[in-house]
Amino acid sequence: MSEVKAELNQLMCTFLGAFTNLGGTRPGVEVIRELFIPQGMIISNVAGKLVVYDLDTFIEPREKMLTDGTLTEFSEWEVAERTEIFGSIAHRFSEYRKSGCLKGERFEGSGRKTTQFVRTADGWRMSSMAWDDV
Repeated sequence: MSEVKAELNQLMCTFLGAFTNLGGTRPGVEVIRELFIPQGMIISNVAGKLVVYDLDTFIEPREKMLTDGTLTEFSEWEVAERTEIFGSIAHRFSEYRKSGCLKGERFEGSGRKTTQFVRTADGWRMSSMAWDDV
């Protein structure tokens, strides 16, 4: 069980790290396609506005914003989590924080994510994620 938890921890860490552009580093959002199953779904439900993304519609605008100067010095990190594993499925409820500079304005924020995982022939992958910001 601890090996599975370590693998899920790494998936989440890689996901959150994919958006980091601190010190001018290039974010690695393309790795999201490797973390999720091809049919993966990512859902924003911030301020009561529900937006459902497939992987491409999630990745493309974020990659643009993180590389064109709109969102700089950005990072997001998990501060708490609760993970449940049952056979070949798992669920994680995370608390996260984030900070950066959006259009020249410094900000800090936090929120919650719920992530579902499935074991595939290639190892554990994310199947869906939903989030809401505080």
